[in-house]
Amino acid sequence: MSGKRALVTGGSGAIGGAICRRLAREGHHVYVHCHQGVAVAEELVRGIVAAGGRAELIRFDLTDTAATRAALEHALEAGPIQILVNNAGVHDDAVLPGMSATQWHRVIDVSVNGFFNVTQPLLLPMIRARWGRIVSLSSVAALIGNKGQVNYAAAKGALNSATRALALEVATRGVTVNAVAPGIIATPMTDGLFDAAAVERLVPMNRLGSPEEVAGVVAFLVSADAAYLTGQVLSVSGGMA
Repeated sequence: MSGKRALVTGGSGAIGGAICRRLAREGHHVYVHCHQGVAVAEELVRGIVAAGGRAELIRFDLTDTAATRAALEHALEAGPIQILVNNAGVHDDAVLPGMSATQWHRVIDVSVNGFFNVTQPLLLPMIRARWGRIVSLSSVAALIGNKGQVNYAAAKGALNSATRALALEVATRGVTVNAVAPGIIATPMTDGLFDAAAVERLVPMNRLGSPEEVAGVVAFLVSADAAYLTGQVLSVSGGMA
């Protein structure tokens, strides 16, 4: 498979960055998306280019439909973006009796409305090219639940359902649609949250996953080897789900 043009939303995060680096190593031209983490995203782009890869920064608020469409239409002028990784997501945890409407809507807005705002404008160019790969980052919380994350589990569960439905819509058009559901991954966000005893209790493999392990599964899903795999949610969780 020759190199494609790939967009990774939330590329400034730990998992997003690992995905960007992996796709660049696979020969793809990577659009590193960010909204607020500009300095981190710029450094990531520089690192990819210094290593011989192809990458550029693309910045927009994916909860803003008009701004997202404008940014993507500009990028599409150079040709279709045939690999999309919907990685952007946020936590805003609280038990439901104490959760504010703002917390609920913020998490849903980024994961679910962001999925629509980014995916919808890229679909027709993929379909016309008769080749596309869409991978969305879900969570083990959507598969088994998690206290204090009803909003997050709902958002990621919606992504799982959207993945299965969209896969059916484009199955005859050369476009596959899948999701990856990470478990507890070693990132700055999880630092200090899980001690060794908690990891042993929660994770059958008794260790945290790495961003690179998630990126490896994403790289497989967008490869030619995964051409007959669509509508699936793959758990990368050390056996949690």
